[in-house]
Amino acid sequence: MNGAASPAMNDQQNEESRDPDSPPADAVAERGFDWGNELRSVALLLLAVFGFHSFVAKPFFIPSESMMPVLLKGDRLVVNKFAYGWSYVSPSFHPLPFLHGRIWGRLPERGDIVIVTPHGSSEDYIKRVIGLPGDTIEVRAGQVVLNGVPLPQRILPPLHIAIDVNAPCPAGQFPGSLVRGDGKGRDGQPYCELTVREEVLPGGRHYSVVESGPSALDWYGPVRVPADHVFLMGDNRDNSADSRASLAERGLGGPVPFESVGGRAEFITFSLDGTTTLNPLSWFTSLRGGRAGNSLHPVSK
Repeated sequence: MNGAASPAMNDQQNEESRDPDSPPADAVAERGFDWGNELRSVALLLLAVFGFHSFVAKPFFIPSESMMPVLLKGDRLVVNKFAYGWSYVSPSFHPLPFLHGRIWGRLPERGDIVIVTPHGSSEDYIKRVIGLPGDTIEVRAGQVVLNGVPLPQRILPPLHIAIDVNAPCPAGQFPGSLVRGDGKGRDGQPYCELTVREEVLPGGRHYSVVESGPSALDWYGPVRVPADHVFLMGDNRDNSADSRASLAERGLGGPVPFESVGGRAEFITFSLDGTTTLNPLSWFTSLRGGRAGNSLHPVSK
């Protein structure tokens, strides 16, 4: 007969098809939320994020004006953590004491922008590589002398940077640089007018540096870069605590060990003008235009 199966027959079939090792449905319902499983999943996710952040790439924000004009305070960028291999500063947090050597180490090139952790500090700096092992570095009246040869410099047209909370053009750093727009698309708005020069390294890599007038940092050396060390400078030459400044001045205290370099800056992801608040609308209105995607690799002539 083609009649409907009775409820009794359905119950019997269900009982026969059930896996004898599986718990009854009501037992599964009573078991509740598996906290152990969830905590293990979260821990694995955090471990994966930490590993990527430490050994592949990490975000970095610019807290100061020391790398103007290529980097502005408020820029966010990506740092390549494996470009030079890994060392004791590679982990995202720096709890390790100084350790010699790198895994798959490779020296930076002159002109690379790198992050560096000064000896005895957990704070990351960002600077440009100027000298490599064996180089002799001098600075004379603001001009870098590399191995006895002054690096060629060319004066560029003044650079105008719009004033905002993150770029206020402080008089202490840029005396006399705060000006009003000249009407050429700037509508009388205040701008920071900077004197910039193009500096060219051996091999043709070049970039712009800011000159703000005479300063103590205009004279340095000569110093020979030891083996396995690099000499770093900021592009804002008169306002950068770099290899020319002592540790007491919160500088790098001369050439830094190669192991202290944590990675290479790659490109800007976005830039904020300093007006971000808890209001989500400000997350968009505070974005600076025209900076996202800018490469941080120096170009060659």
